[in-house]
Amino acid sequence: MKLATVRLDDHRTAAVRVEGDQLVEVGHTDVGAVLAAPGGLRAAATADGPRHALAGADLAPVVPRPGKVVCVGLNYRNHIKEMGRDLPGHPTLFAKFADTLIGAGDDIRRPAETEQFDWEAELAVVIGRPVRRADEEQAVAAIAGFTVLNDITCRDWQFRTREWLQGKNWDSTTPFGPFLVTADETGPRPALDVRCEVDGRVMQSDNTGDLLFDPVDLVRYVSTMVRLNPGDVIATGTPGGVGHARKPPVFLKGGELVVTEIETLGRLANRVVGEGE
Repeated sequence: MKLATVRLDDHRTAAVRVEGDQLVEVGHTDVGAVLAAPGGLRAAATADGPRHALAGADLAPVVPRPGKVVCVGLNYRNHIKEMGRDLPGHPTLFAKFADTLIGAGDDIRRPAETEQFDWEAELAVVIGRPVRRADEEQAVAAIAGFTVLNDITCRDWQFRTREWLQGKNWDSTTPFGPFLVTADETGPRPALDVRCEVDGRVMQSDNTGDLLFDPVDLVRYVSTMVRLNPGDVIATGTPGGVGHARKPPVFLKGGELVVTEIETLGRLANRVVGEGE
């Protein structure tokens, strides 16, 4: 099953189920509310409501206000090598705030304060039930499904200090969606092709099977520290090909179209604009 959050003409949002070329409202304001409701995904699978065309739909971030977005750095083996680092023994974690998230076709707002605006295509895990200190079976059961995220980063701010948060949390910079594809369609450890293009040039191309810590590992690890709730997100890290690691480095200046795509999960297409545009 595929779910999305759509913006409608009457200034509301609705959680919808994708059926062919149609979107079917399932009775909640967004996908996060679906996951938190009694019945959750089971109820959404059979709910029937108003229908809308998928073509031209204005898709919001698939979970617009997650309680937590936990991000993982240095999690693809080839990306770790291109950054000149050793394979870590534990996941490298940082947080992202909901204010950074934008929809599948929204503009990426490039801050005037950065000269090193970079892309990071990522598989995102969406949590479907509360879990704490998960074992293997509990971690698998807690994964509602997967979606696409691009952790657009201000590298010059990221590397000002040893802590990365200030490079990762700029307003309206993080495309997230277009759909939540439920884990029954992908399995809990999907091996899917991931790709990022900038103005038609392929910058990243890999497979999520190269993850050092896979989605189940990450749910177990993060839930040891903090309870994960329905709608929470884990961004699993980016493969090689980021602009910062290129020789010479390549960064987003403004005007570029950034396309982020993961096999089965969908495609984000976002134009880079200045904050005042």
